[in-house]
Amino acid sequence: MQNTLKQISKLLQIRRVNEAQALCNQLIAQHPEVEHGWIQAGRICQMKGDLHGMLANAQKAVKVAPSSLLAKMQEAEASLLCGELQGATKKLSALEIDAAEDARILQHIAELYTHLERHADAMRCYKQARSLIGDNNGLLYNTATTATALGDFQEAEVLLDKVIANDAHDYAAYYNRAALRTQTLKNNHIAEMEAVVSGGFKSPGGMAQLGYALAKEYEDLGEYQKAFSYLKQGADCRKGLLTYNVASDVGTMSEIKAVMQGRFFADCPAPTKDAGPIFILGQPRSGTTLVDRIISSHSDVESLGEINDFVMAFMRVAGNAQSKSDLVMKTANMDHEAVGDIYMASAGQRGGGAPNFIDKTPANFLYIGLIAKALPNAKIIHLRRNPMDSCYAMYKTLFRMGYPYSYTLEDLGAYYVAYHSLMAHWREQLPGRFIDVDYEDLVADQEGQSKRLIAHCDLEWQEACLDFHNNKSASATASAAQVRRPIYKSSVAKWRHYENELKPLQNILEQAGIRT
Repeated sequence: MQNTLKQISKLLQIRRVNEAQALCNQLIAQHPEVEHGWIQAGRICQMKGDLHGMLANAQKAVKVAPSSLLAKMQEAEASLLCGELQGATKKLSALEIDAAEDARILQHIAELYTHLERHADAMRCYKQARSLIGDNNGLLYNTATTATALGDFQEAEVLLDKVIANDAHDYAAYYNRAALRTQTLKNNHIAEMEAVVSGGFKSPGGMAQLGYALAKEYEDLGEYQKAFSYLKQGADCRKGLLTYNVASDVGTMSEIKAVMQGRFFADCPAPTKDAGPIFILGQPRSGTTLVDRIISSHSDVESLGEINDFVMAFMRVAGNAQSKSDLVMKTANMDHEAVGDIYMASAGQRGGGAPNFIDKTPANFLYIGLIAKALPNAKIIHLRRNPMDSCYAMYKTLFRMGYPYSYTLEDLGAYYVAYHSLMAHWREQLPGRFIDVDYEDLVADQEGQSKRLIAHCDLEWQEACLDFHNNKSASATASAAQVRRPIYKSSVAKWRHYENELKPLQNILEQAGIRT
């Protein structure tokens, strides 16, 4: 049996999934009382995208081996992936107690807590794991990431210093550390990082991480030419690691406009003032996190952060799609009310019961038409920012995942033009259904714009919304450090420091009629 399990694992490592499945079926037929066969069957289902099959196999593993930590871990993870968030949370809480002496399981629990935006729970697991096995770099790095989300930047920096001291080639730590605070002439890491660059890299992504980190620190010091030089090296490196064609996303936005117009909105329900979801959307680094903190400082609102519940809901209703284009076509005739019901059932399991919740997923701008049809009680807020500042802010951010168009000026320009056109389409098709909020107006008139935001959400004004920087809730976005500070204006027109370098981007935008 052990040899068969090893064979299955090897086949899965090289993604020969069907062969692994055949072996696994034989193993289960011969030894249905052994949990490892069911656990491997669950892994196979996960790799095939059959998440409910994964859950069913995990439940069988738990049934035959009620004390197996691995089986219970897989059941909790499968529950989360299937959208059973309350069930997943309960399973993780119980498993955390059972796994109090198992550092490996505790770290996996912490990762799943993070997916649930339960960062304090994740930190508790990481601390317990550290007490068991000490400080290895993976554990230190993940603990630092959680400390950042919780706003404990000093602790995060201490932890990342340890990561780098242990391994100077743990490249991701450099960028995360640079982003924690504004660097100064007396207190920065530039010499240390340039020594690493001079010595060469041990993995292909090293220049991406170090390039972005050095760009951030040089920009803090006002050395803009050096900052952009390192930024371009980092962005070029990151782009080289991706297989991405911006034309695909541009084409999808054109198809969305073609499908979601005219008759598509004929039966669109009128918006209501009922409590419900508040969608904050737009481009990343446009002020979405700032607005999230302002509104979630209200006592009747909680933020769920960046979640994928809406896209998962309409994909579930749409069923299997052969391509992005096929999925867009399916949205025309789907049961939009069912999409809303599934979304509310899923998102409703994430929060603590506040009457209103925020879904701060920038890319939801793609789905404004679907949101309007599926959720008449949704309040929609679109963040705008000067196009050059917006694109530069994306270009200088090394995203952990997503936004693959942000690593060349040409891709950024093409994507932004398509996004700008789609937003114009939504304004034409859904007049008054959402508000545009300009980042520049928000920082110039914090109180006036904050009151406008709260009024749009049909809420009574509360002074706490002006003190958003005192909001203690976690933030795991790229703006985690900035939103712990009062509003500042130093990011307005920052792109002007790089006018020559950003000229190709400016030309693309202006040729499309977008004022810069």
